[in-house]
Amino acid sequence: MLLPDGLRTPALVVDLDRLEVNLARMAAGAAAGGFALRPHAKTHKCLQVGSRQLAAGAVGLTVATVAEAEVFAEICDDLFIAYPLWADAARGARLRALRDRVRLSVGVDSADGAAALARHVGPGLDVLVEIDSGHHRTGVAPEQAGEVAAAAARAGLAVRGVFTFPGHSYAPGAGAPAAHDEAHALAAAAAALHAVGLDALIRSGGSTPSIGHIAAGTVTEARPGVYVFGDAQQIELGAMGADQVALAAVGTVVHRGPEKVVLDAGSKVLGADRPAWAAGFGYVPAHPEARVIALAEHHATLRWPGELPSLGSPLAVVPNHVCNAVNLADELLLTRAGRVIEVWPVAARGANT
Repeated sequence: MLLPDGLRTPALVVDLDRLEVNLARMAAGAAAGGFALRPHAKTHKCLQVGSRQLAAGAVGLTVATVAEAEVFAEICDDLFIAYPLWADAARGARLRALRDRVRLSVGVDSADGAAALARHVGPGLDVLVEIDSGHHRTGVAPEQAGEVAAAAARAGLAVRGVFTFPGHSYAPGAGAPAAHDEAHALAAAAAALHAVGLDALIRSGGSTPSIGHIAAGTVTEARPGVYVFGDAQQIELGAMGADQVALAAVGTVVHRGPEKVVLDAGSKVLGADRPAWAAGFGYVPAHPEARVIALAEHHATLRWPGELPSLGSPLAVVPNHVCNAVNLADELLLTRAGRVIEVWPVAARGANT
């Protein structure tokens, strides 16, 4: 990735050529795999990126919150809130307003949650039952999906199918096993719906580390998010190559010491995520042997073998978890051949409600 001259740091820089290749590659992969693509917009939080995903063939967008849906309703008329929402009067009013603007579906994983949605949003709301395919976060056991679906249908909701997030794909060597778990869980959940007289027309899954391992016919749509930009986790997991990563945080070298440098891009720029298996707090494309060994709010400390970069020089670091880094920024600087050509706002930054 070529860095622009005179950049005010810290900043998030996006290589537009790589971004466009990533969008096209995933769209082609979904078409070849026989499933629809509904990318998760929580990664980029940016209307310009979402518009390009739709133009590349996405059937709609996935979001995590009502607030994100309110932002992306500006460009997308088919939104899925992939989260087991708990509706109250205020959230129900917002969901009703969204239903007037777009085709809306939401997640549910309990009879009580379904009842709350029906009470505060009204009948006919499209829902998908969330199942746990191995990540053990939210969602019911696949065999219990029929019970939740039947309760949702009795409450007057329109059950469209089932969904899961194979988040246990985020470990070395776990992409293929997670996709296998996902396939079996979705099949079991679809059978559970059929047993109560309902059809799972939608079987939704997918993550960036596992999507390349999805077997034909196991999902009807996939919801990867990180693929648009990539991050250091995807590099370490082997899900993306370093030359495919489109986003980096650029900082300035403000301190040099024995075998170390410090940048002006700390946890308030890179985010603080570091899985136990990660080599550091980010990846340094210009010097892969370097390690981001510590983060403070405004400092990133790098262990740097060999000749140190000079004070005042810019340095790119690929964040470990790009979703968090983007949510910390007001804007993305779009570049071609090392020149900033556009600035895109992070329109859904902080849209957490």
